Amino acid sequence: MPGENVAIVGGGGIGGYMAAQLAWAGQPVTLCVRTPFERLTVADGGGIREAPVRIAAEPDGIGPVRWLLITTKAQDTAGASSWVEALAGAETTVVVVQNGIRQAERVRPFAGPAAILPAIIRCSVERTRPGHVVHHGAASMVVPAGPDGQAFAGLFAGTAFDVAQDADFVTASWRKLLANVVGNAITALTLRRSDVLSEPAIRDLARGLLAEAVAAGRADGADISAADAERVTAAFAGRGTGGGSSMLYDRLAGRPLEHRYLTGAVVEAADRHGIDVPLNRAVLALLSAASGHPPDGSA
Repeated sequence: MPGENVAIVGGGGIGGYMAAQLAWAGQPVTLCVRTPFERLTVADGGGIREAPVRIAAEPDGIGPVRWLLITTKAQDTAGASSWVEALAGAETTVVVVQNGIRQAERVRPFAGPAAILPAIIRCSVERTRPGHVVHHGAASMVVPAGPDGQAFAGLFAGTAFDVAQDADFVTASWRKLLANVVGNAITALTLRRSDVLSEPAIRDLARGLLAEAVAAGRADGADISAADAERVTAAFAGRGTGGGSSMLYDRLAGRPLEHRYLTGAVVEAADRHGIDVPLNRAVLALLSAASGHPPDGSA
């Protein structure tokens, strides 16, 4: 409904694009960032447009909000705690828009009485400089079915985002994770965009990574199969050369990588259930070395 009070924590590509879409749809939006910038602009097929959002670097004076969207990378969740503690109240729904699985668990320790709604997003968007994002394609989210999910879908009515509700959110999370353990991992390691995924040797590697991830996901309670893995492979084979991945953009910019919450999530699930995932374990080691952090996160 118009007039909802929304704050979005994270001024990267996802947070910026979501803030712009909500603002253009008439929602009052505050974009919460570490370092303030003067304006938010978005480039897409329609050109470059400015979004009428409030930009804040401190939570003072904003007060509890109806919707608090966390769009930081998973490894930066704790860094958003001051925003959550200040802006989440008893009437707030905190929406955790992050990659990986078990999104709500990351925020629960500092969300107080607020409701928590995990969300999966599919949106190829890149922040090229502070306050400017480029949308390459896709704009959809999946949330758990229920009253909170229905209200969240209503919030995004009139935007470019399609918000679906899924009664089996565990399966939905693992299906998205399948795409991430291929797209994010391989583009970040090769420092190439989506075109690398069309090469035969890379497709073979992707199939091996996906087969392991399907086995780990099924053991973790997800209703996924080899057919899901093949759909991921086919989808990447049909992509153009322009888009990349969030982890590629982070590596190119020298930012920390979220490998622990993508490939690392597969390895952790495999360890919990006694499944061998040598390809994903090797990729995790390479990503950890590329990021400067060991697989166990001790540094």
